[in-house]
Formats: sequence, C-alpha cells, structure tokens
Amino acid sequence: AVDAEGTPLPAATLDAAKRARAVLLGAVGAPRYDGLERARRPESGLLALRRSLGLYANLRPAAPMPGQEDASSLRPQALAGTDLLIVRELTGGLYFGEPRGLDAGPPRRAVNTMVYDEREIARIARVAFAAARTRRRRLCSVDKANVLEVSQLWREVVAEVGADYPDVELQHMYVDNAAMQLVARPTQFDVLVTGNLFGDILSDIAAQLVGSIGLLPSASLDADGRGLYEPVHGSAPELAGSGRANPLAMIRSAAMMLRHSLGEPEAAARVDAAVLRVLQDGVRTDDLAPGRGVSCAQMGDAVCAALAAGAP
Repeated sequence: AVDAEGTPLPAATLDAAKRARAVLLGAVGAPRYDGLERARRPESGLLALRRSLGLYANLRPAAPMPGQEDASSLRPQALAGTDLLIVRELTGGLYFGEPRGLDAGPPRRAVNTMVYDEREIARIARVAFAAARTRRRRLCSVDKANVLEVSQLWREVVAEVGADYPDVELQHMYVDNAAMQLVARPTQFDVLVTGNLFGDILSDIAAQLVGSIGLLPSASLDADGRGLYEPVHGSAPELAGSGRANPLAMIRSAAMMLRHSLGEPEAAARVDAAVLRVLQDGVRTDDLAPGRGVSCAQMGDAVCAALAAGAP
C-alpha cells in the first residue's frame, strides 16, 4: 500500500476490514521504509488499524508444545508445566499517548506520553479476569507502580475490578521482576495482564519459553469478539525469499481466528492438533533446527497432510 498509494492504510482497505468479521494479518515492515516520515511507515498503518477497529484486547498464549521441548534455551525441568496467557492492552498507553514527537532543537528532544484512563484499564482487566476463570483462576497484573503514576492508577483499577471476580487469585508484580520471573520460574503464571508497552516486551520474552517466536500466535479483539489475528513475530526481511521462515505462528493465528471470531472451535482444534502432530513427528524449520530444518512450504505441506489425515 505504501508503494502503490503512498499510505500504509488506504481507505478501501480500512473499509474492508471494518466490514469483515475477522482479519488475518501478515507481519509488516522493511528497512527501505525506515526513512519515511512516521505516518507513512507500515507500522503506523498497523497501529491505525488496531485503533480504528477498536481492538483493545490482545491475547498472546505461550506454552511449550510436546515434541519440541528442546527448542528453548531454558532447562526442560524449568519449563515443565508452563502454560500462560498474556493479555495486553492494545489501543492506549505509550504507543498512542499525546503529545508525542521529535523536536529538531537544538538541543534535539523527543517526547512520548504514557496515558491510561480508568475505563481503558477496567475493560482490559475484565477480559483478563474472564480468561483466568476459564483456566487456572490466577491473574498477575504487571505494572511499574513504584515509579509511574499511570501504573499506580492501573494497580488501583485492576484491584477494584478484581472485587467482581472473587474466585480469581490476583497478584501484582513490577514489570522488571515479571521479566525475570518469566525465565526463572514461568510455571507460576497463568494469565498476565499489562499495558501496551510492557505487554509488547513480555510477550517476546515468553517466546523463549517455546523456543521460537515463529511459533507464537495472537488475537486482537474488540468488545464484540471481532478480531485481527497475526503472528507475534515481525516481518524478518532478512528471510524474505529464502523459504526459511516458520509458518506455524500464522497457522496457529488462523486457528485462533476460527475459535474466537468465526465460531468454529472444532476446526480450530483440528488445526492445533495438526501442528502438534507435525512437531511431534520431528518436523522443524530453521529457527527450531538451525541448518537442518525444512522449508516454509514444506512445513505448510506437512501441516496440510496432518489435517487431511485427521490428526491426531
């Protein structure tokens, strides 16, 4: 879109997305766009898409999958039993706050603003509490309340919402400690809820628990269950055209789309089972088996074959 129309989010594209029940999105960005003014960069189109569609709740599951326990750099005994969900607020915080910008100076100066109001915090907290109710009923709210006023409000509001969910155990944790605990003792976590910036960082750390960011899917939902689905990973332009990319995060994102927005939980379960079967059979891309992995297309073919065979 940038090349063809000079904008990362043309009106026709946004209109099509608004009319759709769900959007499946590939990773965006390439070095050749880095010199453009911010409004014309692909990433700005992504942020505008999230904001325009009201996609405030980002769900990022992370659990080591049977058959690829050796993919993570963490010891197997530290990973055993890990199954967590990061709920990231997606349309507020530092990425959208005003004022923002660059001042050419002198001296050169840059400004970004972290802003949340209690309504934004309460609605994402309710999503996280509801998710915890369907899992192991534990919620960890991540903030930086010892330094940031925004986080102090975040902690207060999450605690207030928690009163409506007495069956869910609520814990608060500073983000620096949460980052350490994710790699030190990940099994302590069930659901984590946090703001836009912290969620972005923590979900990439969580990728190490499964061994590759090329395995992690995500769902971004509005209040009515309409969603945008995309891999957690970026565009990795160095892999373009090489056939070495891992397609499993995108395939698993499609499974989340079937489950959350399209009302097809059985189809979603079939896709997830096919991915699991392929990994259990030892099929790996280069990110999981450097120098000896199958190509992107071969991995996709393997998942299709497992689906056709009715895995498991």
